[in-house]
Amino acid sequence: MASNPVILSLLDTDLYKFTMWQPMLHRHPETQATYRFVCRNTPQYPLAELLDEVNAQLDHLCRLRFEREDLDFLASLRFIRGDFVDFLRIFHLQRDFIHASTDGDALRIEARGPQVHVMGFEIFVLAIVNELYFRRLAPVAALAEGRRRLQAKVALLRDFARQPALQHPFEFFDFGVRRRHSRVWQREMVRTLLDAVPQFFKGTSNVLLARDLGTTPIGTMGHEYLQTFQALGMRLRDFQKAALEEWVQEYRGDLGIALTDTVGMDAFLADFDLYFAKLFEGLRHDSGDPVAWGEKALAHYAALKVDPHSKRLVFSDGLDLPRAIALYRHFGDRVQLGFGIGTHLTNDMGLEPLNIVMKLVEANGQPVAKLSDSPGKTLATDETFLAYLRQVFQVRPKDAPSSA
Repeated sequence: MASNPVILSLLDTDLYKFTMWQPMLHRHPETQATYRFVCRNTPQYPLAELLDEVNAQLDHLCRLRFEREDLDFLASLRFIRGDFVDFLRIFHLQRDFIHASTDGDALRIEARGPQVHVMGFEIFVLAIVNELYFRRLAPVAALAEGRRRLQAKVALLRDFARQPALQHPFEFFDFGVRRRHSRVWQREMVRTLLDAVPQFFKGTSNVLLARDLGTTPIGTMGHEYLQTFQALGMRLRDFQKAALEEWVQEYRGDLGIALTDTVGMDAFLADFDLYFAKLFEGLRHDSGDPVAWGEKALAHYAALKVDPHSKRLVFSDGLDLPRAIALYRHFGDRVQLGFGIGTHLTNDMGLEPLNIVMKLVEANGQPVAKLSDSPGKTLATDETFLAYLRQVFQVRPKDAPSSA
């Protein structure tokens, strides 16, 4: 039994896990998938030391079930269907589908099985590893520093509120479940911002906190949704269009922010024609230069004769508040905006954060990959497939892929 469990509720995860889960259950329930954990930086002590604690936390996680109040909240979201809620009523994460081990100093975690049974592990695993790691690193001092930095953010926003507004409002959200210092700190941070700057802070990706604190759960799709379509049998060149089409058919106008960087912005825009530009509310940036990305998005809308003021650009790549405000100053008179901030809200404690991910690397026995617009964020396990993906979408290599 895990002492001091990290995860107490299956709602304590990102909304987009549910919004991706639902179409996969409805349309591709037979898909098999593999997700692997990767640490991209050097921790202060070897993550292998956490193995026993991680396994105890995974044992606890796989005993959790969705409670009645969890299901009632999900059912209250108009884009969540009744049959999906019924599935969640009997669902629990299967311990046999996830394995943790060590390789020297490295921690290895792999979830393998039916995608609708393993895709939920990602956020929980990252939150567990983060919290276990930071529990060993001066937690009292870190909490005090985190509170000091949070008050500095509030002061920055209150000063910003006195400056002239642009045509569209400044709005930001918490996107930091997977990166958080702790479950308790994320709750304190979200509550503080909701109380102090409600005109700017518009919600959180954390479904549990959104329910408990009476705010909006935020999220649409992640890379794993689009990557899965690389292995679903259609021509590889068509996987993005197929993924976007199925999303439109599933949500019928809800959840209309499309993620653009699974194979890079240029390749995405080649598929994002007038049909999709009208059906989707906007686009999300997650790699590459944000100003260049935003200018490409606006130029694309202009070429299609779509009014950019009717669309939204959401930025979510390594943001802090000063960067978000600078992007707002650049784009705020031309398009609606949103800013999803992760690490710099939930783990800004004076300690170096872990750079950890748990990504989809294989579906239906075939490799899948992400061709990021940022060096260091390309993720692949099969170099041959990666080269083929680049050839199909005419993407020049920007970096060596992260192994997973």
